[in-house]
Amino acid sequence: MKQDISALMDGEMHEEQADVFFDKLRRHPSARNDWSDYHLIGDVLRQPDHVCRNLEKAFHERLQAEPTVIAPRNHNSQRVRNFALSAAASVMALALVVWMSVQVGHEPAPQVAAVQQSGEVLPVSARADEYLMAHQEFSPSADVHGATTLVYAVAGR
Repeated sequence: MKQDISALMDGEMHEEQADVFFDKLRRHPSARNDWSDYHLIGDVLRQPDHVCRNLEKAFHERLQAEPTVIAPRNHNSQRVRNFALSAAASVMALALVVWMSVQVGHEPAPQVAAVQQSGEVLPVSARADEYLMAHQEFSPSADVHGATTLVYAVAGR
């Protein structure tokens, strides 16, 4: 439709096509609005002073007729809500940690069996003494900083 309006205004439309186009203009209000817009653009290009006064007045009247838009409410309540939720989550996490530490702290300690110490020395067989003396040089506990210690056995018989 807009191409037809442009062609008619530029003088590029044939007479038969123009008659069909004018019938469309009479039947369709949106086509009449497009026709008015194209003529307004042409008038502004040719005589800007005359159109500006009329356009300014029409714009002012339309602006006054529009309803007042009420500003949206402040988003401070959203910030307070977010802060409150994060604070509540932090308090709950801290309470969980404290509760877990209290629960672990009250568990009874495992009972260790008491071992009775006796001051008495048990006799060792003479064969074990001979075996230990023969192999003491190969013992890793007898090696002090790489030097083998000399251990003398005293037989207490």
